Amino acid sequence: MVSTRQQYETYPYPERDPADEAKRLITGSPSHPLEMDHWLWGGARDWSKPLKALVAGGGTGDGLIQLAQVLTSAGVPYEITYVDLSEASRAIAEARAEARGLSEITFHTGSLLDAPEFGAFDYIDCCGVLHHLPEPAAGFAALRAALAPGGGLGFMVYAPYGRSGVYPLQEAFGAIFEGLDPETRLKRAKEIVKDLPEGHPFATNPNLGDHHASDAGFYDLLLHGQDRAYAVTELLAVLDETDWQLQTFATPALYDLSRITTRPKEMGDAEAMAAAEKLRGTIRVQVGYAVPKGEERKPAKGSNRALVPHLRGVQAGALAGAVAKGKPIPVTLKECKATLRLPREAAAVIAGIDGRRSLAEIAAGARLDPLAFGMLWGKVERDLVDWGLLLYSSLGRKG
Repeated sequence: MVSTRQQYETYPYPERDPADEAKRLITGSPSHPLEMDHWLWGGARDWSKPLKALVAGGGTGDGLIQLAQVLTSAGVPYEITYVDLSEASRAIAEARAEARGLSEITFHTGSLLDAPEFGAFDYIDCCGVLHHLPEPAAGFAALRAALAPGGGLGFMVYAPYGRSGVYPLQEAFGAIFEGLDPETRLKRAKEIVKDLPEGHPFATNPNLGDHHASDAGFYDLLLHGQDRAYAVTELLAVLDETDWQLQTFATPALYDLSRITTRPKEMGDAEAMAAAEKLRGTIRVQVGYAVPKGEERKPAKGSNRALVPHLRGVQAGALAGAVAKGKPIPVTLKECKATLRLPREAAAVIAGIDGRRSLAEIAAGARLDPLAFGMLWGKVERDLVDWGLLLYSSLGRKG
């Protein structure tokens, strides 16, 4: 079997060119500071206090660069520790940071299982790594031991249903390519995949695309020697086992059974999320945030009028214009499509979202009294927050 370290030395993943940093910033979930603040700190973190973060298994640096660049652009202090087994991946991540002039990052080659040795962290990013460990629970436990009081974890692990067809191919390739080097494995696997029958579960799965993007993506998807997926119930179980609890998935609407069908009154939250995942059938990765087990930490809510709302992935003017005309708002994700319908009178408050003004200031600007604003804003908040389009963060008071 090709070891995980050998794979990522040969094919660092995801494939990135540091020269591209001059042209774009790759953003996503988790580990965007606005999203972190919203879900982990009630949208009211004091960003004048330095954020101490660990990027555990940082690969070629997508999460690392996003976190460091957004904090740098906001002018807030931070210290980030990066750890990864692959020297080749680390070199790419370092070059990307250097290209942006991001200097508050310390790089280490090592295992996330040693996370507690690097200190205690306010925030830990671990994306696409835990499911590749021989014992994933040991990884979850190591990260829990490295968390400072009040901190939280942003994670991504694979999910089974949206990856249909992947695991039979991985198992077959592992058996027939035993003893071969990574380059030969890749060449032979590509030949086989090219000629898969039209009805093969992998060939008919439109949710997967890494194998088309790059050699690194193909290898990571279909030739990884150590890979498992977590359904919702399995994820909740390993979190509980290792002293974590789920705070939220990054896009809660995907797991909201009531948005798909009538939810039985007696059904608990965990069972409902598991049913929604199965009915969706398209969720490839579980992306979310976790906090220490037993903590009752509330995410941001608009009932706190001091919070600053931010739109994500949509412009306030364009959204307000569509709402004012009574147009449906399309939401297109890799997992599904949805249509939102917001009341026309919400256009004025949506237009006031600029990432700097608080809800109280937006209400005043729209000349709405607290009661009228609250009733209107509640309709806006539910859909936009749950679909990942609206976040609250005090980061908007900076810069």
